[in-house]
Amino acid sequence: MSLLEVSNLTTRFHTRNGTVHAVEDVSFSLEAGQTLGIVGESGSGKSVTCYSLLGLIPKPPGRIHSGKALFKGTDLLSASNSDLRAIRGKRISMIFQDPMTSLNPYLKISDQLIEPLIQHEGMRAKEALHRGIEALEEVGIPEPAKRINAYPFEFSGGMRQRVMIAMALITQPEILIADEPTTALDVTVQKQVLDLIKDRQQKLGTAVIMITHDLHVVSQTCDHTQVMYAGQTVESAPSSTLFQNPKHAYTRALLRSMPAMQSKGERLYTIPGLPPKLTTPPSQCSFHPRNTLGNPQKCLTSTAPTLSEISTGHWVQNCPGCLDG
Repeated sequence: MSLLEVSNLTTRFHTRNGTVHAVEDVSFSLEAGQTLGIVGESGSGKSVTCYSLLGLIPKPPGRIHSGKALFKGTDLLSASNSDLRAIRGKRISMIFQDPMTSLNPYLKISDQLIEPLIQHEGMRAKEALHRGIEALEEVGIPEPAKRINAYPFEFSGGMRQRVMIAMALITQPEILIADEPTTALDVTVQKQVLDLIKDRQQKLGTAVIMITHDLHVVSQTCDHTQVMYAGQTVESAPSSTLFQNPKHAYTRALLRSMPAMQSKGERLYTIPGLPPKLTTPPSQCSFHPRNTLGNPQKCLTSTAPTLSEISTGHWVQNCPGCLDG
């Protein structure tokens, strides 16, 4: 049985300008110790998918219209606020996208780091502080006993990211959601952060959901990859299969956009145009106007494509124009 089983998740935002179809009919599963990568352009629904699982979307205007997310028998989408609070931060933790703004600038690192221990495990402040110092040491913060009493502005971006990782892992969660954990970090710090997450994962047996734009990170760290576009899953497969044999035109376009895929002196490939407006989601192939690596003349124009399994564990939207080429 999967640790987390998400089925047909649909999340929408009801605004003055119309209903935003942010996530439509998304499904995936996560095994203990597995790393799942969720990739796609900004606005594709990656973060909203995971925020929906933890009850973090603003209500209103957000609303989960349908779906299930079974975590060890508990449906996260229909759980009460008290049940979600017992799970969130304890059994499922999240590294938020921007460490510069995710930490409260008015509170010391110590106050923010040990809060999950006091709230979820009922620890006394002194014991929790000792555990917090150990957590900072494990993530490579120098002089942790001294630095734990500092404020966020006294830390560099990379060190704040390490604090966020320590905070997310301090309760030894069963699932860690990492939302763009390497954003705005230089290459050296990126590697340190990813190695740190991998090390903690191996020691604790934590399952990880990695949300990122960086396909190189996904190829190096993720067991399974889910590609999202316009709020939908367009392709999902074991990472080795996806990178060696991508089928959907959007997946192939993302891979071709990687600088490492270009020949020296060749013009960098970019995907033309913009994603569709999600206030008026197309009832056809959503990638059709931007499809340059397939055959757009064969794209579905009267019906929306659906996911089909083309080999074991490899699912792709069945639009002929996106599969051609």
